Amino acid sequence: MAPEADHDPENEKNPPPLDEDDIALLKTYGLGPYSESIKKVDKEIKGLAKKVNDLCGIKESDTGLAVPSQWDLTADKQMMQEEQPLQVARCTKIINPNTDDAKYVINVKQIAKFVVGLGDKVSPTDIEEGMRVGVDRTKYQIQIPLPPKIDPSVTMMTVEEKPDVTYNDVGGCKDQIEKMREVVELPMLHPEKFVKLGIDPPKGVLCYGPPGTGKTLLARAVANRTDACFIRVIGSELVQKYVGEGARMVRELFQMARSKKACIVFFDEVDAIGGARFDDGVGGDNEVQRTMLEIVNQLDGFDARGNIKVLMATNRPDTLDPALLRPGRLDRKVEFGLPDLESRTQIFKIHTRTMNCERDIRFELLARLCPNSTGADIRSVCTEAGMYAIRARRKTVTEKDFLDAVNKVIKGYQKFSATPKYMVYN
Repeated sequence: MAPEADHDPENEKNPPPLDEDDIALLKTYGLGPYSESIKKVDKEIKGLAKKVNDLCGIKESDTGLAVPSQWDLTADKQMMQEEQPLQVARCTKIINPNTDDAKYVINVKQIAKFVVGLGDKVSPTDIEEGMRVGVDRTKYQIQIPLPPKIDPSVTMMTVEEKPDVTYNDVGGCKDQIEKMREVVELPMLHPEKFVKLGIDPPKGVLCYGPPGTGKTLLARAVANRTDACFIRVIGSELVQKYVGEGARMVRELFQMARSKKACIVFFDEVDAIGGARFDDGVGGDNEVQRTMLEIVNQLDGFDARGNIKVLMATNRPDTLDPALLRPGRLDRKVEFGLPDLESRTQIFKIHTRTMNCERDIRFELLARLCPNSTGADIRSVCTEAGMYAIRARRKTVTEKDFLDAVNKVIKGYQKFSATPKYMVYN
């Protein structure tokens, strides 16, 4: 059977030229009788809309404000006069709750106590006992529920962004990480295990050890790992000028922590406020002791602590008050000791992970040359080795750089080390 003329390969390569009828047909394709006039009107509408936008200037959607020509200042002024400013009060008691004739006892500071009703915009389920409320100045009716008053300096202690430190970045603390995870992660992820056994999970951990062994680093890794709210407090932040201010901050801190579903509070350098009580005869340390007693009370006082885990870190555990250290407040004491040979090798590998090093560097030899050194010392050795390479204008760090850095940091800076002092005191 002969092939059809349409599928001839030569015809496909050289298609026949279009005649006038074909061109006229293509020109009218997709054109109705009114298409030209519709296109013209569309173009005019777009031009007018652009002109209106240019005349109006900034849109309301951009700023939230209407165009000045549309402002109604008289109506706004009248509305502001009708809406009287509210007064802050505290609802101390609810009389006949969950009924139609429920009344509320409010305490307006420095004025009096009143028994009042609710305004039009509030439902009875919004108001609870002990809550701050906004009341009008004439009938003292409750108009709006208010959030609890928390000092902004306390709110700022919450860690919003997760640190980028993971458990893999904490070297030489395998047992310590395991103990910390048992206290912090296990009760949050598997609470049923503790319920079956009938025990309460441990609520507090004290991390102690010489400076530079990874106490704060591990706390940052915990903050990265858990989805719970993480609040970081440095001990000296709670030492305030006026009497009772530090204790009030601690109360508000724990009040804020209780409002979260799960919370971890980390007190760094707790020896600034947790020192053992003594009387120096002058009363200079009384305020610090009051703050510490408030922490002791919040940890295991009259109110239940709730799902709040407390971590504390210090390098002077001998100075802490025994009332703070008792089980029930801080159930676990985890010592961060000096890393052994294997741990020091691991720390060297962690810090050189991102460095541009030569291939066959003997990290175990370097670890042997750094006896009784902390993780911070080893990090300093790695940094100094990099500085030697920069000074020699090389792009890689050699083993000789590391040996020079060990001589400089470990042997040269021996007199600045705090480890011997820690060993004497503890």
